[in-house]
Amino acid sequence: MPSNSTTQNRELVINWHITEACNYSCRYCYAKWQADDMGRELIHDRQGTWNMLSGIYDYFRPENVSNPLRKEMTWDSLRLNLAGGEPLLYQQKVIEVIKVARQIGFTVSIITNGSRMDGALAEEMAPLLSVLGVSLDSANEQTNAAIGRIDRRFDVPTTTELGSAIIRAKSINVGLKVKINTVVNALNWHQDLSDLVASLAPVKWKVLRMLPSVTDELAVTEQEFQHFVRRHQSHRKIMCVEDNTDMAESYLMIDPHGRFFQNSLGKKGYVYSSPILEVGVAGAYSHTGMSVLKFTSRYSQTPGNAQA
Repeated sequence: MPSNSTTQNRELVINWHITEACNYSCRYCYAKWQADDMGRELIHDRQGTWNMLSGIYDYFRPENVSNPLRKEMTWDSLRLNLAGGEPLLYQQKVIEVIKVARQIGFTVSIITNGSRMDGALAEEMAPLLSVLGVSLDSANEQTNAAIGRIDRRFDVPTTTELGSAIIRAKSINVGLKVKINTVVNALNWHQDLSDLVASLAPVKWKVLRMLPSVTDELAVTEQEFQHFVRRHQSHRKIMCVEDNTDMAESYLMIDPHGRFFQNSLGKKGYVYSSPILEVGVAGAYSHTGMSVLKFTSRYSQTPGNAQA
């Protein structure tokens, strides 16, 4: 049984980056995984997806007292967070994964750049989600284009379009929580996003310092990052600030090929486990692990422990 010193969390969040594919080409993108001879991404394998998610749920379900994390923390439920790349490039596969995950026992959230979220998709997807996360780095179209948040047709979605999609999703699922993710980088650290964030009314605004896991391009200094944070103190009640040290080894993450992975502070690239479907969840997790202290401290920044 867990000791009295364990930390209680409402949810344990497991992030599955289902694809490296994206319609944008952000210059600091984290979604670059080593996948030599790994074959197709797991999302294209229906049975493999079911097997992996079932195994993960069984291993991390709150009732599994043998899980090594239970020595330091407890949790009441499991949430599967789908990320990318851009997961909504595979809309129907994502809907299928969401339904499968809910059937297994997860609640489900997604993080998207919002470019593919039209009204029809919002109607189909919103009722199935607990949290809708949107990546948003600037209200300025020129800045977004310079970052690489632009597709091959040179389309940059406007914040008005994004706001309309979020409003539509929330009208369909009144319990849906909206989260905004912003990566502070060399092109946006001096900008003011206060009005834009207020208009989208998220329950959480995650402000992340550009993490040089893959590249140093568009990195910001500590002073520049803190300037951005101070400029937005009007949103401090919903702001969750993550510097580079906060992000290293603080997430439960699975790559598109079904491997646990972690970023390590000061090193380029990631540390990978063997594929979960080959060695089992316990064997794969033992290769990477996670910092419980960093995981729990992230959610303690959010009022009411609203783990969006």
